[in-house]
Amino acid sequence: TLNRAARGYKDINMYGIHAVKSGGLLLTFSCSGLMPADLFQKIVADAALDAGRTIKIIARLNQASDHPIIGSYPEGYYLKGLVCEVTDD
Repeated sequence: TLNRAARGYKDINMYGIHAVKSGGLLLTFSCSGLMPADLFQKIVADAALDAGRTIKIIARLNQASDHPIIGSYPEGYYLKGLVCEVTDD
């Protein structure tokens, strides 16, 4: 389910955020067409809060143009990524 996936994404991102040194970068991705980009971003932001760290999203990434997104099939937007700077602020 989406709720279980969200929990998994939150846990793995929290571990990753803990592991990154202050000023370092976390690159995180979801390759699920069922995970909306805005929800994925919220999950990562919540993971940072739970980890007691601050993230600044410096880039949003998605699939290349050789994987086009068909308007009538939004699940085709499957690859979402965030490049985040992690700090202790």
